[in-house]
Amino acid sequence: MFKGLIAYLDSIKRRDPAPRSRWEILLYPGLLAVGMHRIAHWLFEADLFFLARFVNHLARWLTGIDIHPGARIGRHLFIDHGFTVIGETAEIGDNVTIYQCVTLGGTDPANGIAGKRHPTLSDDVIVGSGAQILGPVTVHPRARIGANAVVTKDVPEGAVMVGIPARSTLVDATEYAREFVPYGTCHETFDPATQKLELLQCQLEQLQKQLAALMAEKGGDSAATRTDAPRRKGGGTAD
Repeated sequence: MFKGLIAYLDSIKRRDPAPRSRWEILLYPGLLAVGMHRIAHWLFEADLFFLARFVNHLARWLTGIDIHPGARIGRHLFIDHGFTVIGETAEIGDNVTIYQCVTLGGTDPANGIAGKRHPTLSDDVIVGSGAQILGPVTVHPRARIGANAVVTKDVPEGAVMVGIPARSTLVDATEYAREFVPYGTCHETFDPATQKLELLQCQLEQLQKQLAALMAEKGGDSAATRTDAPRRKGGGTAD
């Protein structure tokens, strides 16, 4: 158990440059929220629903993080800062990173049956601050969800999603191969204080590249048309 805790703390330290020691990480609200969720989930599985809810409410009051007791969470989940909501049927894999103000929300089934209503996050997923992942969608391994994105469809493995509704954006191969990229960003490490502006800059760069490619293609077509046109002298026809 002690070795497991040390491994958990070290996994957070690898993803967060702020703490100087493991002792600081012990004070993180995300760590407390996940620990209390383990207790609440155990009570929930034992059909002790009131006690599970009580632990859930206590954790939310202490940390500002609301994790339904029914949610299934894998190893080494890192919730940075907090103010996150995770629904009842959500499933989270190993080494997932979630930044502040994220919602793993549900949909209301038309048939009235509870069923699977919340997202599934696979291993090594990164969810940027303010993102909303809604419904029984699956975010496949190593995908990144950009800040303030709204995801309502399945996300392919390794994809980077930005915008409302979220859409995939191209990522440089050197960035794609990096072990960990914070804040679910496109190609650079974004400062959380300015990440909305930087995401727009990222999208602008993509559009500028596409525009340059289209203009080059159009210029090439025009040159070919001028070369193929018949030459005429003095307005008359050739003999």
